[in-house]
Amino acid sequence: MTSEPPVMTGPLLFLDHVEKYVLRLSVLFIADNGECPEPIETVHGVHTAEILAEYDHMTVWRARFDLPANRSSCYAWNGQSYSLASDFRGDIRIAYVSCNGEQIGDLEREGSERNAMWARLTEDHRNAPFSLLLHGGDQVYADQVTEGHPLSEDWPEHIPKDPSRADLADLRHYLRERFLERYVALYRAPEFVWIAARVPSLMQWDDHDICDGWGSLPGSKTDTPVGQILFDVARESFLTFQHAAVDGDLPERFHDPAGLHLGWSVRTAGLRLLAPDMRSERTRHEVMGDGGWKMIRAEASTPVQGHTFLMSSVPLLGPRLSVFEALMVAIPKMQKYEDDLRDQWQSRAHRDEWCDMLRVIRDMALANGHDVTVLSGEIHLATRATMKLGAGRWLHQLVASGIAHRAPPRVWARILGALAQFGESPLKACPIRIPCIPGQKSRYIAERNYLVLERSSDIWRARWALEESGITPPLIL
Repeated sequence: MTSEPPVMTGPLLFLDHVEKYVLRLSVLFIADNGECPEPIETVHGVHTAEILAEYDHMTVWRARFDLPANRSSCYAWNGQSYSLASDFRGDIRIAYVSCNGEQIGDLEREGSERNAMWARLTEDHRNAPFSLLLHGGDQVYADQVTEGHPLSEDWPEHIPKDPSRADLADLRHYLRERFLERYVALYRAPEFVWIAARVPSLMQWDDHDICDGWGSLPGSKTDTPVGQILFDVARESFLTFQHAAVDGDLPERFHDPAGLHLGWSVRTAGLRLLAPDMRSERTRHEVMGDGGWKMIRAEASTPVQGHTFLMSSVPLLGPRLSVFEALMVAIPKMQKYEDDLRDQWQSRAHRDEWCDMLRVIRDMALANGHDVTVLSGEIHLATRATMKLGAGRWLHQLVASGIAHRAPPRVWARILGALAQFGESPLKACPIRIPCIPGQKSRYIAERNYLVLERSSDIWRARWALEESGITPPLIL
């Protein structure tokens, strides 16, 4: 008998920062212990990988290097060349995805079915390359990592009151290995790894990267030793596997070097990408804490030319939810879904904060020479929304969700569409509406999907790639 050859997961490419005409990049590898990835080669030299994190049977490695941001470029690894569409000066294409999995049984799904839209995105890139790949939340569905350990088996319904330090240390170790298992399974998928090696990723997390409803669950659960270890391990895993980073060594695009919140921004020619952290500081009464709000207000007060894409891991614009919330609180069998609605900006618990956020974004969008578009996922449907700003201006929101999560029943899309007919006006004279996606007759589309953003001659257009309906006509932003 012969042992199986070691498997090297990677290279997986991440954008650390953009500085003038230079892309600062990281490449991630996940290897069996004892295996070391070959170095990265560029025109500037050889770049050796260093250990980022260690596990029982695997080691995570990272190499950092620079490439030009004003022309196409490439890097080489293990005898293969990887080309990048890295000229950000003129016409570019960006892909946006979210919800890469499902809450139950995700690792048991058949690969070609699960990753069908990743395969389509890869083919899309072959025909017209993407410069960036934006991930809007729920890159991993970690909900089941708590199963199998006595301290977390019944999370969040039943939590041990006074676990010992030894048991908590054992839980931390157990969860680290389970998070590793899920990330490895995702990152080894051939439909994903091909494009992830050729298009730099930028990622923003949401609740399933931790557990379902994190931050909207009661503090009596999340503030326990078990809850805090779950968050700590999820956060460490998020930095390691979604940013190729560790505490104390965050890329320059992060606003808080200490990492108390994990919001980031990237600026390049005529483009700003802005991703506030809506999980690290979230509570049942706040979507963002002090750090997140300082970041948003600082970005809003900074003059920027061109276009800002604001990534909101839960939709910023949407229909009135207060009726649904009242029903769920009143009906015992529906109360288990109350946390799902509390997770949204439109929840009654967040209405004042939501209005504050809308005012900041409105003022940002009305600044001279500047446009703002909101990108969001989370709801497992494709849709869009608008908010009237005045002076003939509109704020667009584009929702693409999910890349791997199967679509909910079409009746749910029809219910949301009916609810959206009533509109919403949290700010005076700034009504929110849910119009149809170009080429579609319904406001919400129950198909797996991703979003394509294209800049041509300084005009941005958006198209949805829908699993059954195909690519939509363009929407001019």
